[in-house]
Amino acid sequence: MNEELKTFIRTYLDLEQAYDTSGLRPTLMAFSESYVQAVREGFSEVLQKRNLSLGEYEGMTGLEFPDIDSLYEYLQDMNAYLFEGRPDQPAPPEDVS
Repeated sequence: MNEELKTFIRTYLDLEQAYDTSGLRPTLMAFSESYVQAVREGFSEVLQKRNLSLGEYEGMTGLEFPDIDSLYEYLQDMNAYLFEGRPDQPAPPEDVS
């Protein structure tokens, strides 16, 4: 995972921000083209390699997912929202207990 994606996740997908689904795409697109491209590449790599663990994600965001598949479903949905025109911004699961 590249540093740009780590920064993006820590800043915008953390426990405090992740449930605000009012529109993260415009925020990301306001950054430089090189930063947006790096975030896109970071998502692509993580989704392809599936090399982000539940513990790593929780450490970066404070969010727990019930299993690895639900984390990657959320990341895939976020990628689709940010870069593929998905109309609605996804939110992580509300309760993992």
